[in-house]
Formats: sequence, C-alpha cells, structure tokens
Amino acid sequence: MKPHEAFALLMAGALGPATACAQGLDIVGSRIQQHANGVLALMAYQAVPDLTSSSLSITNPTSGNPGIVMSQLGDGFTVSKSLPLYLEGAIAYSRYDPVFVASNGVDARQLPTRWNSFSGTAGIGWDFPIAPELAFRPIFNFSLGKVASDLQIARAYLRNVTDRQLDFLDGGSLNAYGLGGAVMLDWEHYRQDYEVDVELRYSDIELKSYGSSSAAVEGSASARTANLWARWRAPTGLQAFDRPLRYVLEFSHSRYLGSQADVLGFDRLTTLGTGLELDTSAHDIFITRIRAVVRYVFGNNVSGFSLGLAVSF
Repeated sequence: MKPHEAFALLMAGALGPATACAQGLDIVGSRIQQHANGVLALMAYQAVPDLTSSSLSITNPTSGNPGIVMSQLGDGFTVSKSLPLYLEGAIAYSRYDPVFVASNGVDARQLPTRWNSFSGTAGIGWDFPIAPELAFRPIFNFSLGKVASDLQIARAYLRNVTDRQLDFLDGGSLNAYGLGGAVMLDWEHYRQDYEVDVELRYSDIELKSYGSSSAAVEGSASARTANLWARWRAPTGLQAFDRPLRYVLEFSHSRYLGSQADVLGFDRLTTLGTGLELDTSAHDIFITRIRAVVRYVFGNNVSGFSLGLAVSF
C-alpha cells in the first residue's frame, strides 16, 4: 500500500529532526535521543501479530522512494482439543528512511539516513472453553528487536562533529525487548458447507531499549492494539487437486491505542479481502492448504492494496 498522505505526518511525528553541534554546523530540531521513542513506536507495529499492519509501504512524495516499508510473517495455533495449548510467533522487518537537515544558519543540506529494524514476537497461551465453539484465550508475549542505522553521507562533511549522538546515526544500533500479553475470544464455527472464524483480541506489549551502541539513545514505547478479525470460507462448486476449491472472504479492523497511534498519521486500519483456497490434502505433499487473498486496506489518511499468501501444513 502507498498512502502518500501519511508521509508528512511520519516525518513530523515519528522521528522529526535532530540536533548535534559542530563548527558552524547544526542538525536542526530536538535531540536525537528523544527520537528513540519514535523508533520504538514504529517497532510497536511489528511487535503485535496483526493482519491489517502486516504489510505497509509508505512512499516519500518528494523522492518517490519508500519512506517506510514494513513486513510481518507469523501464525498461531492450538495444539489440540485435548491439549488446548496455544502457540504463536511472528517475525518482522521494517526500513525507515528519515531525512535530517543540517544547517549553518545560511545554507542547509539534507542528510539521508536508513534505519533497519528486525523483530520477533513469541506467545504462549491456553484455551478456556466458554461454549462448544467459543474459547477465551489469555496469551503471554515476549518480543526482541534491533534497530541498526547507517548515515549515508560523506564522512568528511561531518568529520568535526564530536557529539556522541551522531554515533547512533553513523553505524549505530539500538536493541529492544518487550513484555506483555493479550486476551482473545476465538469463535470457530465449522460446517460441511462453510467455515467461519472470528477473533476479538486486545494486545498490550511494553517495549524498552537496552544495550544501545550509544548511551545517548534510549527509548520506550507501548504497543497496544484492539483487533477484530473474521474469515468466511465456502466451496465454489469447482474441484482442484481432487478437493473442493474454496472462496475466501476476510475482514479485519485494528485500532491502535499505544505509542504507535498516529505515528504514521493514522490510528486505525480496516482490511477487506477476497481470494481462493486450494486443498491439497488428497495428495502426499507436506502442504495441505494454499490460500491467496487480495486485500483492500484503508484508514484515516491511508488506503491501498496488498496480496497475501498463506500455507497450512
């Protein structure tokens, strides 16, 4: 998705400009260490398993290049009816390309940077049956993440800069961990002619930095998300791989309540999807289902399309 309108809010609200001092050279704005919270606020999107924000690409309208790219891959499952242990996991990557402005009071130059973020989230929970098809699921979550930065400018231009905050921009890194959990209501209504899955979830994970390569860069953020997700699957009447070919309808709505709210210019996202699902269980291969879904994603200030692929084993 390419919500061009959101980029200006991202630049101003997420990581804004920063400050460092050299001989006649200033990086305009507030101190870099204050923006570590913004870095972790972006990571908050990655920490919570969430369909609506699992794939984001926001384009810088000035350069035409992506200002931020996010991708998340994850899944969750209950071991069995007899052992209602729930396990989930997700890995995510994002690249954020802020542009700082250096000025000596007369001339100004842009300082392009690139911040790459990697994170992983694991969860363990237990299903408590409320009704034959309805379960209440508390989940404990743990996250680990890393942000690495590369200042892509000529070293000679800033060779006289001695402020230690520039160390983070120039090849520095920031590590983060998160502790928290979620509560979920899971309704699974399966019939021969159709299947319905509905999940209502609230997640709360607190992220904190540790082991930064620069003592000037520390931060914290809260990842709080309320999400409603639903899927309808039913046969199309066609056959493929000796099994019925199914059509899929999806709906997902997320409300962001923590530090990530408005950091990209929106505090909610809605996804509408439709696709097809192949059942390959009739053949001796390790993949039992393959699903492709085209999704339309929209929220305040953003809209776009995505293609999702999923497999079951």
